[in-house]
Amino acid sequence: MTVWPEGVRRILLDEVDSTNSEAQRMAAGGERGPAWICARRQTAGRGRRGRGWQAPEGNFSASLLMEPQGTPAEAALRSFTAALALREAFEAVTGRPALFSLKWPNDVLMSGRKIAGILLERSGTAGPLIVGIGVNLRHAPPAASLDLGALPPVALADCGVQVTAEAFLAPLATAFARREALFLAEGFAPLRAEWLGFAARLGETVTARLPGRSLTGIFETVDAAGALVLNTGTARHEITAADIQFS
Repeated sequence: MTVWPEGVRRILLDEVDSTNSEAQRMAAGGERGPAWICARRQTAGRGRRGRGWQAPEGNFSASLLMEPQGTPAEAALRSFTAALALREAFEAVTGRPALFSLKWPNDVLMSGRKIAGILLERSGTAGPLIVGIGVNLRHAPPAASLDLGALPPVALADCGVQVTAEAFLAPLATAFARREALFLAEGFAPLRAEWLGFAARLGETVTARLPGRSLTGIFETVDAAGALVLNTGTARHEITAADIQFS
């Protein structure tokens, strides 16, 4: 049985517009966390770059409100902490670690398909950070609703595993708390090394879609600042934000 991490609040809601929005409201009211907000239904979820995030009942919608130590750049590295914690939670509920890999910058894959996404939000460069997480536990969105070139979605139920949002939250929160302690003690280096061990398409050709252009090359590594290093053959590019597409 997973033990809930000490000193972390757990807030379970039947319905909310967005767990990230609820965390923002809590932060505006003075809450600093750490606190997990988990909703059984989310009516106005959002993903990266203003995209919508479908969250029907039975899926997992949660946000961690926290006040991280360190610089704004270090706070942004919590996307790696969250990805690793998600992968560990999937392993805990399925017992099938080989199914899950990590896609830079903030997705988790099951058998090469997208099962989970992460959205970090912060007002300014200080104060609380919100780590939003959406997981397709029972339902995957229809392919027609996805952007061109996006990976096909998948739900955890597609591998025969049924788990509730509340049951998934416990191993996720525990895994995140453990890696947060590691981050504070030793910095990003051990998390970077662990993340690379589960990285999807490492050493293979990928395309980075940037505003106004695309770059295709070999995904060499993730550097010490969390940037994806892409070797196009003529140059090495450190990419800090992009949509990554697999060939």
